[in-house]
Amino acid sequence: MKNPDNVIEVEHLYKKFTRSLKRSLFYGLSDVTRNMLGTNYDQGKLRKGEFWSLEDINFTLKKGEALGIIGQNGSGKTTLLRIINGIFPPDKGEVRVKGKIGALIAVGAGFHPHMTGRENIYLNGTILGMTKEDIEREYENIINFADIGDFIDAPVATYSSGMTIRLGFSIAIHSKPEILLADEVLAVGDLGFALKCYRKIAEYRESGGSIILVSHGLQLIRNTCKEVLWIDKGVTKEYGDAQSVCDHYEKFILEKDSKNTEGMGSIIHTDDKVRITGVEFFNTETKNKEVKVGDPLTIRINFDSQRKINKPIFTVSLSNPENIQVISNYTNFDGFPIDSLEGKGYLDFKVDKLSLKASEYKCTITLTENNDINNHLEWHDKAYNFRVDSNGTISYGLVTPFPQWDLKLEK
Repeated sequence: MKNPDNVIEVEHLYKKFTRSLKRSLFYGLSDVTRNMLGTNYDQGKLRKGEFWSLEDINFTLKKGEALGIIGQNGSGKTTLLRIINGIFPPDKGEVRVKGKIGALIAVGAGFHPHMTGRENIYLNGTILGMTKEDIEREYENIINFADIGDFIDAPVATYSSGMTIRLGFSIAIHSKPEILLADEVLAVGDLGFALKCYRKIAEYRESGGSIILVSHGLQLIRNTCKEVLWIDKGVTKEYGDAQSVCDHYEKFILEKDSKNTEGMGSIIHTDDKVRITGVEFFNTETKNKEVKVGDPLTIRINFDSQRKINKPIFTVSLSNPENIQVISNYTNFDGFPIDSLEGKGYLDFKVDKLSLKASEYKCTITLTENNDINNHLEWHDKAYNFRVDSNGTISYGLVTPFPQWDLKLEK
């Protein structure tokens, strides 16, 4: 290791693959033959049909720290974990690892489907480097943490993906690895188990364990990791502070999705004479689809009604990337009843100080009649995109409430 504090060092890492199975087998046989004869070829060059899955990847991981790896599907994240775990060799570059690795890279990896959960504890534990004595010492702790009830005595082939993850994570974390590699380990778990995992991961890091965490859940990455590596199409897009890199990644995804999905949400009209003709976003007086945390926000709903609408109700809802509805406001519930409506105009939904955390959001607008929130005239479901920029704030929840703290000590 170039730095004694590091447990992983990756320098100028390259990995290539071949899309054709036949060509891949041919190249594999050729490489083995060359190695046996001692006539290696230049691995830095691509042969016909080959492509770089990873290209010039560099990062380090210190003892007791957590690194997040993010990127869209197919960007090379899982390939990188497999190289670190020794499953794939790199074609170029160096991967230096100091310490025992525990890996959760695929659901069910290391399990025999026809053996019971109890039997697989011994099998998987051995694969992870545990001795028989280690397994027997942690046996009850593994079973209690997995908490899959009587299924522990059933074949793993009968498990759901969530149950398999429970058992796999429990074995991995109790094997006491110095480095834990986790690929979407909590993606299929329920909330209760996820919270247990968060606590266990915190304990693991306090004891000096290091983690590389691959996840599409950016809130998990923000809460767990100090630094983040963002990989895009096999190359490093950004590497650094978790909050900053996650913010930039969300902005990138929003801009990409905005080009492809704006206006693609579900829009339902039930009355030919009533239309919501458009929705606009403003920060102060400027039309802008990017608002900073703490800035004012106005969502303007433009409408055209060619008939009288009795007791209309407008609603504004915002959903985050995890499809959680973070706000849902109704004109009548907010003390703004409208007796009737006819003609062209607009309705402004105003917030003086936006408290939503930095992220991308999809906006839903509805219009109903006769004080009945189910009597829809217009329903624009997640049809409008906009982004909230961090403005330098850090938030680990869904909102940034701008609280006032007050400390008093009793004498």
